[in-house]
Amino acid sequence: MRRGTGHLPGACQRTMDLHCVLILWLFSGWAMGYKQGDNVTLYVNKVGPYHNPQETYHYYTLPVCRPEKVHHKSLSLGEVLDGDRMAESLYHIQFKENKPKTTVCQLTLSEKQVDQLRESIEELYYFEFVLDDIPIWGFVGYIEESGFLPHSHKVGLWTHLDFNIEYNGDMVIFANVSVKDVKPFPLEEGAGAAVGGVGVGGGSLTVTHTYSVHWFESPLPYARRAERLRDYSFFPKTLEIHWLSIINSLVLVVLLLGFVIIILMRVLKNDFARYNVEEEGGCDDLDQGDNGWKIIHTEVFRFPPYKSLLCAILGVGAQFLTLATAIILMALLGTFNVHRHGAINSAAIVLYALTSCVSGYISCSFYTQINGQRWVWNIILTSSLFSAPLFLTWSIVNSVHWWSGSTQALPATTVLLLLGAWVLVGFPLTVIGGIMGKNRAGSFQAPCRTRNIPRQIPTQPWYKHTAVHMAIGGFLPFSAISVELYYIFATVWGREHYTLYGILLCVFAILLSVGACISVALTYFLLSGEDYRWWWRSVLSTGSTGVFIFVYSVFYYRNRSSMSGPVQSTEFFGYSLLTALVFSLMLGSVSFWASLAFIRYIYRSLKMD
Repeated sequence: MRRGTGHLPGACQRTMDLHCVLILWLFSGWAMGYKQGDNVTLYVNKVGPYHNPQETYHYYTLPVCRPEKVHHKSLSLGEVLDGDRMAESLYHIQFKENKPKTTVCQLTLSEKQVDQLRESIEELYYFEFVLDDIPIWGFVGYIEESGFLPHSHKVGLWTHLDFNIEYNGDMVIFANVSVKDVKPFPLEEGAGAAVGGVGVGGGSLTVTHTYSVHWFESPLPYARRAERLRDYSFFPKTLEIHWLSIINSLVLVVLLLGFVIIILMRVLKNDFARYNVEEEGGCDDLDQGDNGWKIIHTEVFRFPPYKSLLCAILGVGAQFLTLATAIILMALLGTFNVHRHGAINSAAIVLYALTSCVSGYISCSFYTQINGQRWVWNIILTSSLFSAPLFLTWSIVNSVHWWSGSTQALPATTVLLLLGAWVLVGFPLTVIGGIMGKNRAGSFQAPCRTRNIPRQIPTQPWYKHTAVHMAIGGFLPFSAISVELYYIFATVWGREHYTLYGILLCVFAILLSVGACISVALTYFLLSGEDYRWWWRSVLSTGSTGVFIFVYSVFYYRNRSSMSGPVQSTEFFGYSLLTALVFSLMLGSVSFWASLAFIRYIYRSLKMD
């Protein structure tokens, strides 16, 4: 549904710089105590369809009580990225002072405004207020369906909000809003008919908004107040499911490790015994009459085509591996609790810029080792491999949000800030990392020399084709995280808050372990068929996990969620594609390095002069 502008003048239009963002983010956890009677500011924030969490509009786009002049709260970068637009409200709350039913304002609504409210309520509009950094959620109205013949469809507006606030000492611990004992104000089809005894005339409807405040003492200390919000989450109730998922995934890891360590090593032991029959035999003499992985010892280290693209994938994959690990560790330290609005967005932006040096170093270092000559082009490709798809996707998604008036559309100043962070921090660090990698790169450590003329590759059976390896290499890592993936999607694309970061760390480690193990196994089977084209195959096999994740996202959209509409759908599928790309890059990099280490080990273990 198209709304009026979701961008009101205020903090979201102010210029911010990266240093201010970092300072605000680092010190956002500092708490200020209240004295009895002190004003506790309640900010209205955003509103939107309950089932479309990313389709949000400014709360004041609805015909509700609002100040004559709207004052906005200063927002951090993460809050702006999260679509927050906090503004002062007409709800006056004093610390530890109960307030009986009090009138906020009396509104005279036109027929158009009544229709707007009815439409919003029928779309299950869900508002968010913020009090002392505590989010408060509630529905705008109420829908009652009754009877079959005749069918009754009633739409009501919540005109009274009862705020229940918990405190400990001089700190606010928790807050919510209740409409338990409140009757909704009925909104009929037309504003010209009498409604519930309220004066209606001239095509208008008069509505009185009220509120009350109740304070309750809580034994929970301020440092643990995030636990109060977790009680409303479904994660504690599903803890057993998470652990069962981890146990099942660990069984898969054990089976794969057993296959790689026991089965493969037994096969390799027999191969070593057969190939190392003569200690004085040279490397070039052992390919007479042999077959299998040993016969291609002069081909296996032949450098692949598209070196620059391969190295860029390895570099960016290593960058996201570093970034993901840092995010999870910061989450374990409690950095991203629900009271720090947008903290994870701020951290992701800062870490992405700072870890750009990792991608530049890894990419250019390996590119130099495999005799790459166009290192400048390699750095440019590395820096744009993810940032270009990200910018393209964001441009499309942001345009849709601008068209709909959503608060998810970024203001021009925020866009300039993000571009500045990439131009002034991200790209230069990629270049610096690339130069360091180029200068410090040694020679490629190959146990065997490569012959000049490539060897002909025998015809391979169907089960050794690239598509089959991609299916196997992508499905097994995906199956290890499929259960946890549902809860992650419910957090990102739903109304839940993820809190089980310890379990997430375990699942992440399992994912990497499964990816590395299956890569080694598939690489061995490839080499045993005298096919030495393992370079790209190792990246594609486990990197195809991203394809399975995107397919799952389509399944989730159709069967596990109630998302709808062009705004939410565009954002969901756009960023799901980017998520799949991130997993492909990250797991492709892990897969390649595991295969390279394995190949170096088996060929170095041969006795060759």
